[in-house]
Amino acid sequence: MASVIELRDVSKTFKDVRAVKSLSADINQGEFVALLGPNGAGKTTLVEMIEGIQKPDSGQIHLFGKPWAGNEPVLRKKIGLSLQETHFIDKITVWETLDLFASFFGIGKDRCTEVLKLIRLEDKKTSYTANLSGGQRQRLALGVALLNEPELLLLDEPTTGLDPAARRDIWDILLKLKETGTTLILTTHYMEEAEFLCDRIVMMNKGEILAQGTLEDLLATHGSREQIQIQLTEAVDLQFLAGQPGFLTCHSLENKKVHTFAVTDTPGAVQILLTEVKKSGAEIRSLECTRRTLDDLFIEMTGHHLSEEA
Repeated sequence: MASVIELRDVSKTFKDVRAVKSLSADINQGEFVALLGPNGAGKTTLVEMIEGIQKPDSGQIHLFGKPWAGNEPVLRKKIGLSLQETHFIDKITVWETLDLFASFFGIGKDRCTEVLKLIRLEDKKTSYTANLSGGQRQRLALGVALLNEPELLLLDEPTTGLDPAARRDIWDILLKLKETGTTLILTTHYMEEAEFLCDRIVMMNKGEILAQGTLEDLLATHGSREQIQIQLTEAVDLQFLAGQPGFLTCHSLENKKVHTFAVTDTPGAVQILLTEVKKSGAEIRSLECTRRTLDDLFIEMTGHHLSEEA
């Protein structure tokens, strides 16, 4: 497939903070890609450089085979974007908002009607934007981004702060777009959002790409789908189990009172754990066997949660 975005050794620094560090990647036509990472990982800076809002200090960014320099009018017609926060004029209606932004592209009212239906705000057509709920405002922001029928859609944390129902409304709209061949870059720190919507997940931390691939690819490459977490009444060193039959990795917290193991054989690993804990004389506060998530993998790779500051 043709590359819609080509990044080559892209870097960006703000004062003493290197937000993006020599990053290279390709995103293909029709691909839905999630940039997943905590606040401060460099996701927004990277997307703003792709959007042409920020300029990289070094490296190259090509969209549809063209750099931004000298190609701004052509490229802006091909992309749609929604930033982390969208501020509308309070005392104009939903319809007037769509009509206003459509006029910037020379788009007729028929397209406004199509978008209004797509974002399911027909019943709010004459409502002032000030009276919309958070979820409705986000759907309107998405509608504005879609007015020019973009080939590339860039969404920076479009569902942050929304309740689960409002979040699913946004997801449903994006899934419909997927059928049209639109390319999407989505920044998020919601694991389930990345897993549900995207073909490829790019995990970022401190301006770098840690890993990328489908969820199954990431877990297969960096561990397993199963894990055991055990919490003890006192500190016990269980690191020696990592690499033994049935165990892949061990991550210990709280001065070795809490241990999380990536395992390939949950029943066998539980038996071994119980034996070792009994030998130590400690007691078990809790023991939980679950399927691993991207957050578990991120903790293993970085030592902190996706929800924490980078």
